[in-house]
Amino acid sequence: MEDMRRWSLVTAVAPVAWGSTYVVTHHLLPPDQPLTGAALRALPAGILLLAVVRRLPRGAWWWRSAVLGGLNVGLFFLLVYESAQLLPSAVASTVMATSPVALTLLAWALLGQHPAPAHLVGGAVGVLGVGLLLLGDAAGVDPLGVLCAVAAMVSSSVGFVLARRWSDGTDLVATTSWQLVAGGAALAVAAWATGDEWPPVDVPTLLGFGYVTLVATALAFVCWFAGLAHLPTGTVGLVGLLNPLTGVALGCLVFGEVLDARQWAGVALALAGIALGQHQRSVRARRGSSRSSTPARSAGRAG
Repeated sequence: MEDMRRWSLVTAVAPVAWGSTYVVTHHLLPPDQPLTGAALRALPAGILLLAVVRRLPRGAWWWRSAVLGGLNVGLFFLLVYESAQLLPSAVASTVMATSPVALTLLAWALLGQHPAPAHLVGGAVGVLGVGLLLLGDAAGVDPLGVLCAVAAMVSSSVGFVLARRWSDGTDLVATTSWQLVAGGAALAVAAWATGDEWPPVDVPTLLGFGYVTLVATALAFVCWFAGLAHLPTGTVGLVGLLNPLTGVALGCLVFGEVLDARQWAGVALALAGIALGQHQRSVRARRGSSRSSTPARSAGRAG
């Protein structure tokens, strides 16, 4: 149980860091440069981690890194940017918040992990909470923006589940670096081919890219994949609900936004959804530990 709590805390670093990128991007990074911005976020992070591990892919990891880099980095970063441009942030964030359900269902289909009822209920409660927290006036919603947000959620969910399925004991930092390099290189080529502009070189921009590269990408991805390697996929998905909650919390602190009663109810429901899934896992872990220790105690008494 202590291991589960520790890995849950490690995993939580990722959605909290990703949630903070909304504020950093809004204040420090240049707008309207999706390919260059995504490439500058992913490629330096991948190169940094690659320099740390000093290890290149072998065998199947060459094509696996390309696939996972495309799903988890290249396509995901680009679709998130486009959806943010076409949709109100509340709508885009709410669509992305359905990822716990997608992760649980995909893990069931691809990994054979039967979801615990608490994970399904917790995911539903959490998504309902995020909906109460973020949804407002839906007038003027761009269908293309909704499609981009759904595609981003599906792309990352499939990528994360495939990463879990292909996990074979290969060093976690190494596989993360390969994905970031593959996805970042693809984005850089696309940016060059389309003539995407280079961002200005000034202190705010350097600070912004430094944060999203080192914290919100390199550190966050390592923590996220560590969670996928040590926790049930449904539990990881529920922890991911901290992403929109972090964005809202920082919005209140940085922009001085005020939450109404409905939104605070959404915060409570989202946190309850996370806690429900974690509690069920803790109960099952305690029961398993109790069963495994019973024969040993009996044997001790018999001796």
